[in-house]
Amino acid sequence: MLPTLSGLDHLVVAVRDLDAAAAEWAALGFTLSPRGLHSAHIGSANYTMMFGEDYLELLGAVTPTPHNQALRDFVAAREGLDRAALTTTDAAAGADALRARGVEAVGPVHFSRPVPLPDGSETEARFSVFRWPVSQRVGGLGIFACQHHTRDAVWVPSLQTHANGATRILRVLVATDDPAGGAAALASAIDGAAHQNGDLHVVATAPGRGEIAFAPRDVIARLARCDAAALPREGGAAMVLGTTSPRPPGFASGVAVIFDPA
Repeated sequence: MLPTLSGLDHLVVAVRDLDAAAAEWAALGFTLSPRGLHSAHIGSANYTMMFGEDYLELLGAVTPTPHNQALRDFVAAREGLDRAALTTTDAAAGADALRARGVEAVGPVHFSRPVPLPDGSETEARFSVFRWPVSQRVGGLGIFACQHHTRDAVWVPSLQTHANGATRILRVLVATDDPAGGAAALASAIDGAAHQNGDLHVVATAPGRGEIAFAPRDVIARLARCDAAALPREGGAAMVLGTTSPRPPGFASGVAVIFDPA
């Protein structure tokens, strides 16, 4: 792996109506954080669904800024799984490592959001991120890295238990007509390794952390038990979540959600 990276951190589901999306995901049995508002120069707001080491993020633009232009371009076309974030221990060093390889990294970008706590008090979550350029989206999925300066403000214990039993991200499923090429591009971007597992071309992110897999849309639709037309031809299409009990697949905000009790 690229220096400073330590596995899949979270998935970003880009939406047009943030509160409506939150209601959809709550109906699937997720516990959502209070709505968070990012720093003014970021211009977005979010809800999160926290697990043990990773999480899901619903993200919407609230004020147009240069930083959220890519987000606004994405939701102009569709809602859904826009980006995957990897954990970085040092966003500045990670961005420098990319530039040393000739990659035009974006960042580091620093921002924060207030976090209401269950006892009625409030704290602040602070982050630093760097991004691979938009030209290096892999199979239509964006990738970036996130450094958490205040993990306790994000991984709040009362938010980590979900009625659907979800406990972690096992796998991200990216739809593409060239799954081998998508996996190879991601492996090259993060200095990882790709392998084939049946119809899936898979890139591991770290031991015990979620992996990213590429497959044709029809294959993912079969796994998610949904109509292929509901999924993008190219881009983040589904997520496989570890759960404590069997549960049928769901669908929200243009993303198929597969629960795996294994």
